[in-house]
Amino acid sequence: MSISTSCSPFDEQLAYSFVEQQVLIGPRYPGSEGQKKCADYLQKTLGSFVDTLYTQSVSVKAGDGSSLPCINIIGAIRPKASKRILLLAHWDSRKWSDEDPVNQTTPILAADDGASGVGVLLALAKALKEHPLPSDYGVDILFVDAEDYGKTEWGEASYGLGTQYWAKHPHVEHYKAEAGILLDMVGASNARFPQEAFSMQYASSIITQVWQAAADAGYGSYFVYEDAGNITDDHFFVNTLAGIPTIDIINLQKTGFASHWHTQQDNLNRISKSTLKAVGQTLLQYLHQLPKS
Repeated sequence: MSISTSCSPFDEQLAYSFVEQQVLIGPRYPGSEGQKKCADYLQKTLGSFVDTLYTQSVSVKAGDGSSLPCINIIGAIRPKASKRILLLAHWDSRKWSDEDPVNQTTPILAADDGASGVGVLLALAKALKEHPLPSDYGVDILFVDAEDYGKTEWGEASYGLGTQYWAKHPHVEHYKAEAGILLDMVGASNARFPQEAFSMQYASSIITQVWQAAADAGYGSYFVYEDAGNITDDHFFVNTLAGIPTIDIINLQKTGFASHWHTQQDNLNRISKSTLKAVGQTLLQYLHQLPKS
């Protein structure tokens, strides 16, 4: 395994600790006590690593017509830079474990489907503070809420509510980024990240760059050159509503989502530091390979 000498090492132990802290809060779905506690934790933690912190505290309409409290948290590194990269993950947990064989109405802890992407991006933010990028790019880290409050019978637009709000009302007026990368379910043992179809449709060049960065960093076994179907995830709304070419790094097995998806098994036992390392180091490799001028 070889890591570019100009690329700082990613701290997977730190990323794991960030995942753990979120899970210890408990369920973090909109309207829960955990939502408030986790929002405070993320604001404090991300705020210590970035130059400018933004928070959007709004109400969004759920698929059943109810009003949900939604808290999007954005951290900007080099906020005045004109060329920007957007990195995002959802931080809410699902209110129901509807794929669980027994406890289908019980909230899940969402160690993988929620906390893992946030944990990687928090550790990445710390790495970028300690080892600034050699290029003049700015980086925005976006933690979106209310991604997982959707249901199939409510329609696909019932998912990604925080992202839909942000895409229509960005934290900075007329916000644009050259590329977006979404992390979703990026912490499990034996994870595999194929090339998701919406990512290929809207941002194939970014897929090419990130998968090459994974190979350069020594993690090509995780980032596989296989086609995957369309996943209506947060990146879909960033592409279609905000017009920012954005990809989805998401764990998809050949049979579909991992077996712990939307079940009570989505807990800390699912999380692999090796997978967190593979994703975090790949992102650092990609960012360090951005052109310097």
